[in-house]
Amino acid sequence: MLQSKTPLAERMRPSKLEDLIGQEHLVGPNGIIRKAIQSGNVPSMILWGPPGVGKTTIANIIANEVKRPFQMLSAISAGVKDVREVIDQARRTSRMILFIDEIHRFNKSQQDALLGAVEKGTITLIGATTENPSFEVNSALLSRCQVYTLKALDEGYLVRLVEQALAKDTELRSRKITVKEYQALINISGGDARKLLNLVELISESVAGDVEITDELVMQVAQKHIAIYDKSGEQHYDIISAFIKSIRGSDPNAAVYYLARMMEGGEDVKFIARRMLILASEDIGNANPTALVLANSTFQAVNVIGYPEARIILSQCAVYLATSPKSNASYVAINDAISTVQKTGDLPVPLTIRNAPTKLMKDLDYGKGYQYAHDFRNNFVAMEFLPDAIKGTKFYEPGKNAREEELRNYLKKLWDKKYNY
Repeated sequence: MLQSKTPLAERMRPSKLEDLIGQEHLVGPNGIIRKAIQSGNVPSMILWGPPGVGKTTIANIIANEVKRPFQMLSAISAGVKDVREVIDQARRTSRMILFIDEIHRFNKSQQDALLGAVEKGTITLIGATTENPSFEVNSALLSRCQVYTLKALDEGYLVRLVEQALAKDTELRSRKITVKEYQALINISGGDARKLLNLVELISESVAGDVEITDELVMQVAQKHIAIYDKSGEQHYDIISAFIKSIRGSDPNAAVYYLARMMEGGEDVKFIARRMLILASEDIGNANPTALVLANSTFQAVNVIGYPEARIILSQCAVYLATSPKSNASYVAINDAISTVQKTGDLPVPLTIRNAPTKLMKDLDYGKGYQYAHDFRNNFVAMEFLPDAIKGTKFYEPGKNAREEELRNYLKKLWDKKYNY
C-alpha cells in the first residue's frame, strides 16, 4: 500500500503556469493573471472561490514565475504580530509576495495591519477566501486589491487531473491503477481538486494489488471514511447544502441536526446566519414575509452575541424557517426578468409612465394617459406598465405555489373585511 507523508494533492501541485489545469478565464492565453505574470507587474489581489480550485496553487505559481520572495500565512493561526514580522522582513526584502490563506478569518485589526504595506507596495498581497470578500474583507483593504473569482472545476478538468496524477505521480505509477468509471469521483469531489486527488489516493491505499476504480468502489471507500465537519473546506459546502435543503424541504429535525454539525465544527456564526437570511427571501418570500425580518434580526443578534449563546438564536431561526410556508415566486420572478432584459436589451419605457418635468417632455406626450392608481377602487388600475415588446409578460406568478396563494387569499379576506370592500 502507498505510504506517503505528503498527500497526493500536494505532490501534484503544479509550480508552472502551463501545468495548471482549470481557471482558463484567469490563466489562459488571454487571462488577466497570465498577462500580469508576463508583464512582471503583479497587483495585490484577492482570489475568491470554493475549496480546491487552485487559489494556493496560483499564488505559488505567481511567486515562482516572477522570481520574487514568497511568504505564506494562515489566517487561522496567524495574528497581528506575525503580520508585522513579515512586513518588517519585506522592508528588507524587495517586492515580497505575502500569501494569506483564508483571509476572511482575519479580524479588522489584523486586516488593518496590512493596509500601509499594501498601499506603499512593501508587499504584494495575495489573499485566498471561500467567502464573498465584499462581506468579509475590510473595504479599505479591498479597495487596494483586485478581486479574481475562481470557478469550481468542471468534469473535463477533473478527469484530466486524475489522468495526470496516474501518469506522473511516482507512487501511483508504481502500481497498476486504472479508472473505469469517473462519475462517483466527480460527484463526491464537487469540483474540488484536492478532495478528488485525495480520494483517488485513499482508494489506492484501501485496495491491495492492481486497482480498477469503479463508481461502486469509490462509494464503498468514501462511505467508510466519512470525514468530520471541516470548516476549512472538505465538508464545509456539503453540510451547509444539507442544512439549506432541509429547511427548504420543511424538515426542522434535519435542519437543527446539520446546524449542530456546523456549530460543533466551529463554523462562523455569520456564515450560517447569512445563508438563512438568503433562504428567507429565496425560498419563503411573500409566503411569509416575517421570515426575512426574523432572519435579519438573527444575523444582527449573533454578530453581537457569538457562541455559545448564539446557538439558541440560530436554532430558533432555523426551526422557524423550516416550519414556515414556502414560495420561490419572487426568486423566479427576478431571474426571469433579468433573463428577459439580457435578451431584449433596453426597451423603451411606455410614454404613459415616463416622467415629464419639462414642457417639452409634456409636448412629446410624456406621461399622457397615466392613470393614478389611488383614484380608483381598491387602489387598482388596469394599465399596462411593461414595454410594448413584452407587454403581458408574467414574471411573478404566486399561483405556482399553493401555500402562498392560500396565504394571499386569507390576507385579502382580512383586508376586505377590515375595509368593507
